[in-house]
Amino acid sequence: MAGLLRTLLRQGRLPKVSCAQAKVVRALIACRTAALGGHVEVCDACGHEAISYNSCRNRHCPKCQGAATAAWLEAQREILLPVPYAHVVFTLPDVLAPLALQNPRLVYGLLFRAVSQTLLQVAATPSHLGGRIGFLAILHTWGQNLLHHPHVHCVVPAGGLAPDGSRWVRCRPGFFLPVRVLGRLYRGKLLASLHEAYQAGTLEFHGRLAELRRPAAFARLLAQARALEWVVYAKPPFGGPEAVLKYLARYTHRIAISNHRLVEATDEHVRFTWKDYRHGHRQRVMTLEIGEFVRRFLMHVLPHRFVKIRYYGFLAQSQRAATLPACRELLPTPPLEAGQTRDLSPEAGTEPEDQHAPEGALCPECERGRMVYHHSLPPPDSS
Repeated sequence: MAGLLRTLLRQGRLPKVSCAQAKVVRALIACRTAALGGHVEVCDACGHEAISYNSCRNRHCPKCQGAATAAWLEAQREILLPVPYAHVVFTLPDVLAPLALQNPRLVYGLLFRAVSQTLLQVAATPSHLGGRIGFLAILHTWGQNLLHHPHVHCVVPAGGLAPDGSRWVRCRPGFFLPVRVLGRLYRGKLLASLHEAYQAGTLEFHGRLAELRRPAAFARLLAQARALEWVVYAKPPFGGPEAVLKYLARYTHRIAISNHRLVEATDEHVRFTWKDYRHGHRQRVMTLEIGEFVRRFLMHVLPHRFVKIRYYGFLAQSQRAATLPACRELLPTPPLEAGQTRDLSPEAGTEPEDQHAPEGALCPECERGRMVYHHSLPPPDSS
C-alpha cells in the first residue's frame, strides 16, 4: 500500500484527501522506514548489523494490525463467558450510504446507537428472550470490492440475565433473536435519529447531495429508505470462548484490504482478489486504475479518535465489573481439557505484523551468534 501511495505522490495523482486521510497517507508511507527511527542490532559472534525501523501503528495500516489484534484478543479473555455466541450483522442501506460518507462521525455514531438499542430492546422482550444481554459491536465500512458498505458486526453471548438477576436466560437451541423484528426496529430507530439530526441542522450536504438541504428532498430520502426491508443477518449461536476468540480475530482490527490480497501493482493499475458473495462466494480478481484503488481505500479512513469497537449491556465498561461476576456465578464453568491450547493468532483478513526480531534471535548471517540491541536510531527530524 505504501508503494502505491508513493507512486501517486510522485505522479501528482493522489486524490483530494481530508485531514484524517492525509495523516493516514503520511503514516503508511513512513511505516518501517528511517522516517520513524528504529534501532540497530549486532550479532555477538560475527558482528553482523541489522537495522529495524519502527512501525507507524496506524489503525489503517495493513502492516501493523497483527500484533494489535493478538493483544486485544488476549484482553478479551476476561470478559468471555462459557456459553455459545451469536453473530448478528446490521447493514446500512445503500440509499443512505452517501449520507454516511459525507457525515461519517455523526452517521456512524447514530448507526451504533440504533444497533445497540435494537438488540437490547428486542432481547429484553419476554416473547423473544426476556433477558438483559451484553455484546460488542464492530464497525466495518467496506465490501470485498472496497466500495462503501457500512455495517456493524455484533458478537453476543447467546443468552442474558433475567430482569431480577436471579438466573441466566438461555436462548432457544440454534436460534437467538428474530431478524425481521430486529431489522424493522433498527430501521425505525435509525431513521428517527437521522430526522432529528436534520431538524437540528447537524447533517452536512455537499456536491450531489446538496439537494437534500431542502426538507422535501430529505423527507423523500427517508421515505425511500423506510420502504426497504433492511438487512439484518444472524448466524446461529456457535462455539464457546475459544471459538469466539478465533472468530473475533477475523473482524476486530481488519482494515479495508490487507497486503496478501494484492495480486499485482504497477504505476497504472492494481489487481486484487475479492469474494463475490452474490455468486456463491467465488474468489475473483478485480483490476482498478491505481488512483481509483487508492480512492476506495482512503474512503474507509475513520474520523480521528472515532471508536470502532464498542461494548453494550452487561459488557459495557461501566457495568461489567458488577455484572460479569454475577453471570459467571449463574453459569457452570467447563474445565479446561488436558492439552487444550489457545490459539490467538489472527486469521486471514489482518496482515501479520512484521515485528522486529526479539533480542537474542539467531543471527541470519553466521547462524551461530545472537542479535542483541546496540543503539537507537532517532527519526531524522528529532532533536
